[in-house]
Amino acid sequence: MEAANLGAAKAKGKSVGLHIELPNEQQPNKYANLRLSFKYFFIRKVMFVKYAVAYIIMPGGFGTLDELFESLTLIQTKRIRHFPVILVGSSYWGGLIDWIKEVLIREKTIAASDLDIFRVVESPKEAVDIIKRRVVI
Repeated sequence: MEAANLGAAKAKGKSVGLHIELPNEQQPNKYANLRLSFKYFFIRKVMFVKYAVAYIIMPGGFGTLDELFESLTLIQTKRIRHFPVILVGSSYWGGLIDWIKEVLIREKTIAASDLDIFRVVESPKEAVDIIKRRVVI
């Protein structure tokens, strides 16, 4: 999230930081114009999906994977509207996507068409182009 807030700050835009309060974790990042703190993950995730027009997913850890799969599940089950979910960096995400294709689709725990819920791009420009095609700004 810090990278997105930093990018918005450099572009003189406005951004919101949704901080989770954890005992041994980082402080809210300094680049967000508006900072909201949450004690519970599920409330933070509700805020993500309620106001999102797209998700740009950068390389990350368990929290990133949790938020990625939460968004894919909600879109797949039609609990939220379908908005662009964009993963940046095929070298980072490729192994996970291969596993999804080789295991989840083979085992029929998801449909092959579920791969259409997200896109993988290599550059910020590609991500912006996808969002601009889908969202009226």
